[in-house]
Formats: sequence, structure tokens, C-alpha cells
Amino acid sequence: MFPLKDNIEAKNFPVVNIGIITANVIFFLYQMSYGERVDQLVFALGFIPARFLSQQAHDWFNLSGFVPVFSSMFLHANLLHLISNMWFLWIFGDNVEDCMGHGRYILFFLLCGVASVGAQAISNPQSTIPMIGASGAVSGVLGAYFLTYPHARITTLLPIFILFYIIELPAYFFLGFWFLIQFLEGSLYSLNAERMVGGGVAFWAHVGGFVAGVVMLRIFRCKDWQRPVRQSARRIRRISR
Repeated sequence: MFPLKDNIEAKNFPVVNIGIITANVIFFLYQMSYGERVDQLVFALGFIPARFLSQQAHDWFNLSGFVPVFSSMFLHANLLHLISNMWFLWIFGDNVEDCMGHGRYILFFLLCGVASVGAQAISNPQSTIPMIGASGAVSGVLGAYFLTYPHARITTLLPIFILFYIIELPAYFFLGFWFLIQFLEGSLYSLNAERMVGGGVAFWAHVGGFVAGVVMLRIFRCKDWQRPVRQSARRIRRISR
């Protein structure tokens, strides 16, 4: 399932959300400027659980060791990775920023990113593979949206074999199903971690970010919590190819 849009219009211009998206695009262009040396940048600024835990075990107050915790949120593996994360943020982030306010939203986004990094480190502390991407922080935004606008309608692209369907789903179903998939995939990944080499998807970062978003929403308190949303009839259209 892939979200196309929701039916909630933000009351205020989402300056922070657009700023985060812009920053990620700029960082990606900078990343691509490294060419064949891009792996050096990824290893320097990506979050590596084994490296971080080793550094902090020797010197917990080594603040430089925390730089990858934040810089990793603005690096992406490829263009598709960037577009996917930024598209989810574009659809769901403006409404969360709208209800939190600009200042609290940026702090919320970063803290969700930190929580996602922590979840991934706990799930695989021996990993020497850099974790990059904004998906953990974006997952926190999804968690906040899940509680704040559960009855919003999400226009969703649903591929079934060679056909594509466009359907409207309630946010609680779309995001709840998304979270379930991340949890199941993370569990399967953990069971097969010893047999897996190379990179992959940081599913536990997604789970950790989402849970952090749900929990921290109680602290950040959306000012229009459970704001009524415009209802629309479910529509199903088939697109042949």
C-alpha cells in the first residue's frame, strides 16, 4: 500500500515540514557530489551501533560520538529511498506540525529520530553497517498522526497482481497495518540476522520511531487533538496496465 494523499487540510503553512524535506534533498545532493567516495561519507556520518556503543563505553561524554545520531537522519541510500521518506513526510507531517506548532514539531521530529536510532541499536548492537535515512523520525510523525487523526481518510494505491486500485482507508487502518508490517518484518529480520549480510531495512528503527511518536504525543499535546475531519465516501477505481 502506498499513500497518495489525505483529506485533512493544514490550517497553517508547514514551514518546518517543508524545511526538513528541503534539508534532506540538499543533503542528498551533497552526498551525491562525493561520487565514488560516497561510502566514506556514509561511514563517517551514518549511525553504526557497534561503533557508537564502543565509543560511548569508553567516554560517555564524548559529544562527537552523538553526531551520527542526528546526521544519519539526513542521509539516504538512493533517490527512491529519499523520495519514499519525503513523500510520507509530505502527506502526514504538515498536519502533525499544524497541531503541535512549528517549534515543538521540529523537536518532536528529532527526538523520534533519536528514539528510532536507539531501537535499532538495541535490536542489533553488534552491527557495523551504517544506518541512514529519515524513516525512523518519519515513523514518529506517523505515530502522532495515528492518534491525532485516526478517522482521516487516506487515498491509497493498492497493487494487486497486474492491477492497481485506488481506495480510501481510515488512517487508523492504514497506519496500524503499516506498523504491523514493520513489527513482523523486524521480528523476521532478527530471527535471521546471523545469516544476513550487507545492508537492509532498519525495521526496528521504524517500530521504535512510531512508538516514540505515540508516547511523546502525550507530552507535546496537539492543540487540536481529535479535530473532526471531513468524511468522504470510499471510492474504488481500477487502473489497468
